[in-house]
Parts: sequence; C-alpha cells; structure tokens
Amino acid sequence: MSRIGKRPIPIPDGVEIRIDGQKVSVKEKENELHWTVVPELEVLLEEGALHVRNPNPNKRTNSLWGTTRTVLDNLVTGVHQGFTRVLELVGTGYRVALKGKTLTFEIGFDHPVEYAVAADVEVTVSDRPPKITVKGIDRQRVGQVAAEIRALKRPEPYHGKGIRYEGEQVRKKAGKAGA
Repeated sequence: MSRIGKRPIPIPDGVEIRIDGQKVSVKEKENELHWTVVPELEVLLEEGALHVRNPNPNKRTNSLWGTTRTVLDNLVTGVHQGFTRVLELVGTGYRVALKGKTLTFEIGFDHPVEYAVAADVEVTVSDRPPKITVKGIDRQRVGQVAAEIRALKRPEPYHGKGIRYEGEQVRKKAGKAGA
C-alpha cells in the first residue's frame, strides 16, 4: 500500500478538474495542464478532492500509484501557484543578460554562451548578485530548463565557481598540498 497514493489531493478554489477516461485536465484561468493516467489506475473526483485508486494491486500498479498521485498534485499546484527555480552565478566577472528569449552568459570561456529559453517558461535576470529565476506552471519543464542552464558551467570543486541552484552547497576539494 502506498502511503502517498492514498492521500487525497485538495482542490483549491478556482481550479477546474476534468476527467475524461484516463485523461485528466487541470485548468485555472488561462493555465491548463493535461496528463494521461495509466489504464490500471482510477482517478476520481469526490468531495472537493482528487483521489487515485489502485483497484488491482500488483507490482507495476503499486510502483505507479504514488507517482501518479504526486504528478496530479503537481498539476494542481502548477496551475494554481506555479513553480520557481533560482540559479546563482558565482565567480569573478560572471555575468548574464536577457535579450528577448535568449540568455547570454559570460562564464569564463573565451566566447559568450547563448541559451534559447523555451516558450513555456518565463525567465528573469537580476544583476547584483547575478541570479536567474525560472518560472512556469509545469514542474518538470521548470526543472529541466534550470538543469540545462546549470549544465552550461557546473560548479567546480576547487573554488566553487559556476552556475548553481540557490542554497546549493558545493563540496570543495582540498587543493595541492604545499611542499
């Protein structure tokens, strides 16, 4: 039995849920997300909450039950509040500029690095300290865009310079031992 899968998903005011067979649509104002649930699980809307049922428990459905509930919860949270990831640039001379939907980085290479931002996420840049904020309604897309930006210059282990998530602790290695 899944402890997470059994928990109901509360529906905030203003959020509209449509269940059409195995397809679940979540909508609030102009934000709308869809997800298709595996055929072995049931999704029910009861008493202002969304419930995921596992009518025929087996190894496959038990492993997907909690995951399905979490994904549906992320859909509801995404259309209602949205998701945010903040990245920091750490390093002397590291800069980022936003021109339209393109981020231009100066991160220690001999050339500027450009990153084209996807249309389904919103990116803002602040100057001091240099930070990038990625916002969107789809948790997976926000995390994917943030991971792609971080991959441009991962934090290196000797000085900690690079692009990192806000609050991320970089484990530093000891440098060369003196003679």
